[in-house]
Amino acid sequence: MRTAWVRAGVLLAVLVAGTVVALTVELPDVGAVRRWVGGAGVAGLVLLALAKGALLVGPVPRSALCVLLGVVLGFRTGAAVAYAGGLLGALAAFALSRSLGRDTAVRLAGPRVAAVDRAVAGRGFLAVLVARVLPVAPFAVVSHAAGLSAVRFRAYAAGSALALVPTTALQVGVGASVPGLSAWAARAGSPLVVAVAGLLAVLGVLWLCRRRAGTGPVEAG
Repeated sequence: MRTAWVRAGVLLAVLVAGTVVALTVELPDVGAVRRWVGGAGVAGLVLLALAKGALLVGPVPRSALCVLLGVVLGFRTGAAVAYAGGLLGALAAFALSRSLGRDTAVRLAGPRVAAVDRAVAGRGFLAVLVARVLPVAPFAVVSHAAGLSAVRFRAYAAGSALALVPTTALQVGVGASVPGLSAWAARAGSPLVVAVAGLLAVLGVLWLCRRRAGTGPVEAG
């Protein structure tokens, strides 16, 4: 019992530390990131993917990071780095919560966790796929919740890997192709400002798609 509480405390400390870092660390401007990536080559892209994965263990909006990578790297390279980083972050958060928090969650929640386990039993892949594609919960919340539940790792990994394909393409594509965003980003400088603007652009695209789907022609039966 004591070991389970220690593990839960470590998990909580990691999440709090990640939140503090995300809120307090000042990021370099877009131009500096571009110059650094240009000089670092492939190693720089790998480090960017690892950094994104580490950030996604905490409560950092994945869509904002994807948009930023689209602005800095363009669509193809940005999509590859964003996808790799997203999958790394998803797997790391799941493994962290499964190894450190699952036992404590079962002891504290008891019947509630058992009910969730029954709901996702045999449907882990579909549950993760839907939760990733539909904006029902933040990325990190889905990752840690799956780790605390009985979703099997293989089903979770497969569902996350598939769901990240369309969402990454959309979000990185916004950063890479929205007219004037790259030029504005170079002037604005702050990745935080660019990320917020890109996130708003993603939400705008999703809203327009939903509006068009809801107002399409209705065929006579």
